[in-house]
Parts: sequence; structure tokens; C-alpha cells
Amino acid sequence: MTKLVTFIAAMALAFTVFAQGQDLGPDQLVQKITDDVLAAVKSDKQLASGDKQKAMQLAQEKVLPYIDFEQATRLAVGRAWNQAAPEQKKRLVSEFRNMLVRTYANAIQGYEGQTLKVLPSRGKQDPEDTTVRTQFIRAGGQPLPIDFAMRKTGEGWKVYDITVEGVSLVMTYRSEFDAVVKQEGIDGLIKRLASKNTPAAVGGSAAKK
Repeated sequence: MTKLVTFIAAMALAFTVFAQGQDLGPDQLVQKITDDVLAAVKSDKQLASGDKQKAMQLAQEKVLPYIDFEQATRLAVGRAWNQAAPEQKKRLVSEFRNMLVRTYANAIQGYEGQTLKVLPSRGKQDPEDTTVRTQFIRAGGQPLPIDFAMRKTGEGWKVYDITVEGVSLVMTYRSEFDAVVKQEGIDGLIKRLASKNTPAAVGGSAAKK
């Protein structure tokens, strides 16, 4: 009976935490995600020193649940998205997701010693789609402007693009993807993305860093 009560209590607590996450506004959610990541990096020396495995785990736990990968992929692929079959769309989302996760994990070590400041919103905000303006405050350096494009989904607010100093992370891939699709088709783009996500390609990229 005690085990049953403990289990029910744990489930209730998990549901409460999830519900609280659902109630967060976009600016509050960005602050929470960043605070969680910064706290994890600060408290873990291996993570702060660039441990790739821990960085991937941190991204999986603290960041991925709040990313709208389908919308991000749709924007990056552009017009070719509407030409893709349902199975091709699934593959595109899966491969693009893996690539963005690696990109984020590689950048986590750069968070050490930084803080995030959420800036006031500009003008009237769309209740379903908004941009959260922030600055990363770096010791001895100029504040780095980072904007988070977010939209409201059935699972709460999610990020679908990040713009750093005016450059969109997702849109930087569009011209590259357009060129591949024109030459090799949608399946060719899927193969290109898959090849970048292979262990050999990942290891080679890490060795160059």
C-alpha cells in the first residue's frame, strides 16, 4: 500500500511540474530553459570542459522538449517541403533534428560564465506566435543579441528558430537545402543530412574543433 501511495504521489508531482511548464509564457520559458542549462554547466566540471556525451544528455533533457522541430524543418526546407511525401517529411524532421541537437550540444560549453537577460517585448504580441528578445551577457565582452522565435502548440510554447546577431539559425540552411534539392531531389537532401549525422562525420567534425 505504501508503494502505491508513493507512486501516486510521484505521478501527481510529475503532472504538477508538467502543468506548470505549460502555463509559462514564452519569455518565462526561455528564461527557465537557459537558467537550467547554465546551472547544469556551472555545477558540472566535465560538462563545462566540453564533455560531448554530457552535453547531448543535457540537450535531450532540458532543451529538446521545448523545440518545434517540424516547424523548424519546414522553414529550412522551404518550398520543397510541400513536395515531400509524408514519409520523406518524417525523415527530414528526424535528420534535421539530429543535426540541430549536435549543433546545440557543441555550443553548450560556450555558455560557461554567461547570463541571460530577457528584454522587453516590442509592440503588440501575437498570442500564437512571438519573438522573445534576449541578450547573453559575457564577461569582458559586448552583450550578444539572441532572439527566440516561438509559437504556441498543443503542448505549450515551443521554439522553432533562434536568431543570433541578426542571423537565423534555421534560415541559414535554406539556400544550402534548396541547392541540394534542385540537384538531387528530396531523397538526396535526406541522404546528405543523414551522412552528416553518422558517427564518422560527427567524430570528424569534433576533431576539427
